[in-house]
Amino acid sequence: MVAAGNVDDRQPVPQLCQGLFGKLFADKGYIIKSLRERLQENGVTLIYRVRKNMQPEPLSDADAALLRKRMLIESVNKELKSQTEGQHTRHRSPVNFQVNTVAALIAYTCLQKKPSLKHKELQQKDCRLPMICNF
Repeated sequence: MVAAGNVDDRQPVPQLCQGLFGKLFADKGYIIKSLRERLQENGVTLIYRVRKNMQPEPLSDADAALLRKRMLIESVNKELKSQTEGQHTRHRSPVNFQVNTVAALIAYTCLQKKPSLKHKELQQKDCRLPMICNF
């Protein structure tokens, strides 16, 4: 989903999560009680690191390990933007945007060094890898 720059990032999350269930790992920008409750009603558990002035949320060891792995996704996003020139803010058409995005993804697959997820660390914590959506 692509939204205008003046749209709150949390606004499209319920629509994006329709039909999903499980756990959604997010950053601190998505901390809002109403969003968490709305997603929970639909079977999605919103997991994030709490801010310093908040009470800690109880997390299983597996959830804590997956939350730490969220930074891997951020690393991939950074690679897509910088090395593959995936960041271009003034597309003249939606098709141009799509072509630029696909080209960046293809270029990423050709990179020699890519961040990787160490599955063994997660398996040691008795964790099944869920589908991870990152916001």
